[in-house]
Amino acid sequence: MTLLTENGTPGLAVIDGVDVDAVAAAVTRCAGVAALDGGPFGEVVSYLPGRRVTGVVVGDGRVTVQVRSRWGIPAADLAASIIVVLAPLTGHRPVDVVIADIDDPPATLPFPVPACLDPDPGLPPV
Repeated sequence: MTLLTENGTPGLAVIDGVDVDAVAAAVTRCAGVAALDGGPFGEVVSYLPGRRVTGVVVGDGRVTVQVRSRWGIPAADLAASIIVVLAPLTGHRPVDVVIADIDDPPATLPFPVPACLDPDPGLPPV
């Protein structure tokens, strides 16, 4: 159920007693989360009047969040931190965390090739 504020904009978005906007905001604030993820076909989503919240689904007594992880974050640690952060927002409901993707590793600076490894220093550069 979404309540509209006095000016007609969407307000509180509660599904089955869970504020999906608050869940999405809490998850995206977790250090290891790059973004919420809707899946390859956008199937992981909560539909609200006039909008949707990607990466959060409430149903069957559970809360599912699907995320893209930052590089180098252990999956178990990320899932545990998300579950802890969501505990006050989801009550007694189990939280399922799906790590759907991982960011690319950070770019590394190119290293110079030492002159001793140059295959043929006598040839002009290409």
